[in-house]
Amino acid sequence: MKKISIISIISILLYFSAVAMFLITKTDMALTLWELMTIEGVIVYTILLTKICDVLKSNDVHKRLVSIFLACSCALTSVAHIVNITVTRNLISQGVNVPDYFKIGCWPSVEMAVDYLAWGLFMGLAFLCLGISIKEKLNKLIKFSSILTGILCIFGFVGTLAINENMWYLAPMGYGIIPIIICIKMMKLENK
Repeated sequence: MKKISIISIISILLYFSAVAMFLITKTDMALTLWELMTIEGVIVYTILLTKICDVLKSNDVHKRLVSIFLACSCALTSVAHIVNITVTRNLISQGVNVPDYFKIGCWPSVEMAVDYLAWGLFMGLAFLCLGISIKEKLNKLIKFSSILTGILCIFGFVGTLAINENMWYLAPMGYGIIPIIICIKMMKLENK
């Protein structure tokens, strides 16, 4: 569990470094790195959450639900970002006027809706199921953190669709910051 937790923390920090690099440089290389880190990140979260389910002995139903929601998140994230890297940006480089509703980073857009679905709804549901599955009193912080992450992801997703695009930033607060706390707590549990 310690290795997976360390890899997860490093992955989260690298992801936000890639985001910062893009926001500072606005280059295609930085955008590609950000998108690849997003795909890598969803894979790391899949490994992390399924391992936490095993370590904390989640029941089979919750473990399956976490796996299903994470599989949806992986598939949708990969579709959104691979399409953007290989199709949308390729068309733009060829001089094709691609409408904003087919671009990552524009809202409303098909690719952003798919990505928000992956990271807001399905990642949120995975964290909620993980949190609900934790029964031991010793793991209250992991339970609370997982449920809070799930709620922030889902509120970010629903808020973007129903209220204002800026509501989305609740989701990255959830999946970007709180899992570091979960990883640290999991490493401490392993040391006991």
